[in-house]
Amino acid sequence: MTQALPKQITFDEFIEWLPESSEVRYELHDGVIVEMPKPTGQHSNVTGFLIEELVLAIIQIGKRGIWTIPRESIVKPTSESGYEPDIIVLNQQALSSEHRWENESIIENAASVKLIVEVVSSNRRIDYYKKRADYEEMGIPEYWIVDYAALGGRAFIGNPKQPTISVCQLVEGEYQVSQFRQGSRIQSPTFPELNLTADQVFRVGR
Repeated sequence: MTQALPKQITFDEFIEWLPESSEVRYELHDGVIVEMPKPTGQHSNVTGFLIEELVLAIIQIGKRGIWTIPRESIVKPTSESGYEPDIIVLNQQALSSEHRWENESIIENAASVKLIVEVVSSNRRIDYYKKRADYEEMGIPEYWIVDYAALGGRAFIGNPKQPTISVCQLVEGEYQVSQFRQGSRIQSPTFPELNLTADQVFRVGR
């Protein structure tokens, strides 16, 4: 389970505190350090599979060397928070405006981001509520919530629950959500030629 370490701090204090080498992932949620759950094998499989598919898509649309998927990064929304996405696609041409990227791998400008993907685990409420709201406010153009194990609430993934991929596209400052379930091809505004079905993702997570 996600564990909060009780003491409110600023984002800069969090970055200074953050261990350089640790088997534990930490995020900052509204000034509180949160220990994130260790990914399961299925979670890691889904994340790795999606990275491979997105790298292929980047190459196919001729963005190799321009768009990149870093191994680690921290996204700072407008609140005193700091998130480490499961997957983030960055526009390297925009990183020159990120004064904290080179030394700290910190992203503060939505213009640097093409896509963020969060693969749902036991911290599902954070992905569906908090991160979605913060990424929307920050202006992230596209955000995927990949719920391969149907962990989200029924209001988000249906009743009865079923594995769902929610693609949130920023339209006039608000997320418009398209959902993809069994039998459907994922449609991405950033990667319109992406040849990937929800079933392919869900099979990797079984």
